[in-house]
Amino acid sequence: MKSTCCLRASGLLRLFRLLLCFGLLFLVDMDRTLGDGPADNQAQSVRPIPPPGIAIPAESRMALESSLKELETKIEALRASKDPLINKYLPDVEIFQRAVSIALTEDGFFDAADVDRASAVLKEGLARAEALAFKNPVWRQTRSATVRGFRSKLDGTVQPYGVVMNEFPYDGANRADVWCRGRSEKGLELQFLATRLTQFEPFPEPGVIMIHPFGRYCNANKLAGEIDTLEAIEHAMSEYAIDPNRIAIRGFSMGGAAAWHLAVHYPDRWFAANPGAGFSETPEFLKVFQSETLEPYWFEQKLWQLYDCPVWVRNLRMLPTIAYSGALDKQKQAADIMAQAAWNLPGEARFELTHIVAPNTGHQVAPESRREIERRLTLIDQLKLNRKPEGYSFTTCSLRYNRAHHITIDALTEHWVPTTIREYHTENVISAFADSGVQQFTLSYDVGEISDSSVLVVIFDSTQASGVATPKRYEWNLPLRSDRSFSATFRRTADSWEHVSPLEPPSEEIRKRHGLQGPIDDAFLDAFLFVPPASDGLHPETQRWVQSEFDRAVREWHRQMRGEVRIKKAADVTPDDMKKYHLILWGDPQSNPLIAQFLPKLPLRWSAVSLDIGGKSWDTKSHMPVMIYPNPASPNKYIVLNSSFTYREYDYLNNARQVPKLPDWAVIDLSEPPGTRWPGKIADANFFDEQWQVKPSGPNSSR
Repeated sequence: MKSTCCLRASGLLRLFRLLLCFGLLFLVDMDRTLGDGPADNQAQSVRPIPPPGIAIPAESRMALESSLKELETKIEALRASKDPLINKYLPDVEIFQRAVSIALTEDGFFDAADVDRASAVLKEGLARAEALAFKNPVWRQTRSATVRGFRSKLDGTVQPYGVVMNEFPYDGANRADVWCRGRSEKGLELQFLATRLTQFEPFPEPGVIMIHPFGRYCNANKLAGEIDTLEAIEHAMSEYAIDPNRIAIRGFSMGGAAAWHLAVHYPDRWFAANPGAGFSETPEFLKVFQSETLEPYWFEQKLWQLYDCPVWVRNLRMLPTIAYSGALDKQKQAADIMAQAAWNLPGEARFELTHIVAPNTGHQVAPESRREIERRLTLIDQLKLNRKPEGYSFTTCSLRYNRAHHITIDALTEHWVPTTIREYHTENVISAFADSGVQQFTLSYDVGEISDSSVLVVIFDSTQASGVATPKRYEWNLPLRSDRSFSATFRRTADSWEHVSPLEPPSEEIRKRHGLQGPIDDAFLDAFLFVPPASDGLHPETQRWVQSEFDRAVREWHRQMRGEVRIKKAADVTPDDMKKYHLILWGDPQSNPLIAQFLPKLPLRWSAVSLDIGGKSWDTKSHMPVMIYPNPASPNKYIVLNSSFTYREYDYLNNARQVPKLPDWAVIDLSEPPGTRWPGKIADANFFDEQWQVKPSGPNSSR
């Protein structure tokens, strides 16, 4: 994709010297786009991701190791400093050490040019270390391409992101475009840093800061990659003059898929969205692009909804969205299916998705289309400053994503059933339309958004339980708060709605709520701590399975999520740890003291003979539970039994597959050994209800 912007002559020469030096002009999207087609549909024969690297010359390795040792020594000296400025900018240095260290020790060189890239990355790291020793982080003033680092809340590792700026003073509140990258199976930390230090594409328009998340490698910015993206934005906003109301979410190929889901999940974070190609849902894309015959479990189909954007398409009504596709690109399917979902919404909710299609174009962004996209984004940015919609609607099926604009959904009637609430406000009247899936919600307005001294709130309830053809109407006349803002919470009762007093003490009832709603994978979207077995388990068979799955979880968090798992012995876990971390407990009541401690308050019974959940029983010699549940000792955090993120090696091969695979709990039959798709045979699995209780037996767990 060629930029339509003009660089000054000196900048242009500098750019191409760097690109020629490192051979990086086409590094973005250099491998596969989203997978490798039907060849990747064989679960018994899965190619490794990341792929094997190449051997590098011994003299090159020695030179790199010497420079790496020098950088490590400088970093250790910086870590010993107590100076807050040095501590603040140390991740900007550590990212270089970590990238090259991983490449050298883990087969992370994929072509001869990677040696030069590693040398350049170390050179930059050493220069930054020397500058930081003098408390002079000069790189943060760069007016071109650079990389930054932050310490991830998930696992404490340093994670990189790229920044590209046009050459002009950034002394105001600037627009920022977040550009999600395409799939590159060889795009690990080393290659990402080298690319982002020298690659300007897509070059931002004048006045725009371009943010390039690493996204935790190759996952379409989902799960840990999603949190990585949000943290990169947060860090960039703390370092650059960015207007929080002028951030766009964009991307192409795998990055287009990322832009789709980040747009529908966080519709009020962006002034515009620009997804290009990629995929927008799981089942249809895998049939079209991957030629895959799908045989999902029922709970898999439920879980697809978490990242299947057509379910959430209504959220784009208030988010200016410009989809892009090449007419000859198979991935045009992503925007086509979203356009169909938007046009098929009922009644007045229907809208037309803007979809720019470049004729006679494959998997690339045509220059003419790019110019048109940039023109429209500029206009949207300008108009946004003067446009205040009179209402919003928000759809969700999980409290993981529970708010947009003035609306926060506090409780659902049932998870995984798409639920919508609409809000309209004019002067001092607020009207809310809540469907049957909304159990409790809050309306919030900032100081000055409502001019009168009181507010008339009207809830229209059209649920079938009302037994009438027209919606029931409930009214409250409520005063503004003392600072002239407004906030009010409403709760559904058996046959009506009630206004919840702001003085009502928090309920001690365990209930699904934002950040505590499952499924298992949700525990890995915040800080977590692994707690391994402390002794032998109930049975040798299950003990071997636990150790194997524990080792795999540690390894795959590193290989796929590019992090390092925190691990602590059960005896060393403190009450403060329980407040800070989700606890990932491995073992059984005999091998792990924390499992034994929490077991009486969990919805299962577990002895040396049987495992009992919801009235069903299994032999503990050949069955193990995996589960997520609120921590009885720290109700704002989870405990997880015997699981990390739930997609496995087969799913690495195509980003559309990289979604949660197991619900809130499952029983694993060890008669089938762990494989590339499942940790064993799924004997049973289900979601908990809204009170975290076992549901009555649902569909059979067989396909």
